[in-house]
Amino acid sequence: MINVASNRLVPKGGYVAWAVASTALLLWLARRVDGRSWDELGLARSTWRRGLRWGGVLVGTVLAVYVVAVALPATQDLFRDERVEGWTLGQSLWAALVRVPFGTVLLEEVAFRAVLPAVLLARTRTAVAVGASAVLFGLWHVLPALGLSSVNPVADDTVGQLPTWVTVAASVGSTALVGVWFWWLRDRSRSLLAPMALHWATNGLGYLFAYAAWSR
Repeated sequence: MINVASNRLVPKGGYVAWAVASTALLLWLARRVDGRSWDELGLARSTWRRGLRWGGVLVGTVLAVYVVAVALPATQDLFRDERVEGWTLGQSLWAALVRVPFGTVLLEEVAFRAVLPAVLLARTRTAVAVGASAVLFGLWHVLPALGLSSVNPVADDTVGQLPTWVTVAASVGSTALVGVWFWWLRDRSRSLLAPMALHWATNGLGYLFAYAAWSR
């Protein structure tokens, strides 16, 4: 329901507020209804410093990769997201610093790397909990995947020529694998801040580099 509302019902101006409210609801349910601790959710204060250290390294790595990729003619077009074409710097900064961290990263990481795994881990094996969370994370991206070929000319020239079910299945599968990778980061760092940082860097910096690519 939250996903359908986010992608189909909530107006653009309410996207961030809806995501923040949904996140608060999920945390309330996990804490007050299911009895999960902040530590189980990866949000214990004692883990913040370690999570920030991991996050800093991850953000720096993504930044370095993007700087090189946007500078090379062979990969520069990968950043030409048509949603960003014609944007001002202010619009790009809003997307990178507000919409992505509070409208996307916060909700998805709390839902799929904090609340859902914690609830499942209290009832089943780690592999089942992580696998189920990752699969659901992949399925969460079905609606965005339906418009994949319309936002990037490179994607349109490649996956845009394939049947929709193929591109959607590939997107779900790859996103599920990313979900496992993000869980590994959360588990090793013992903090939700690590996968949150990588998630933000991949998407948020992506908007800024898309703006840079279109501005060249």
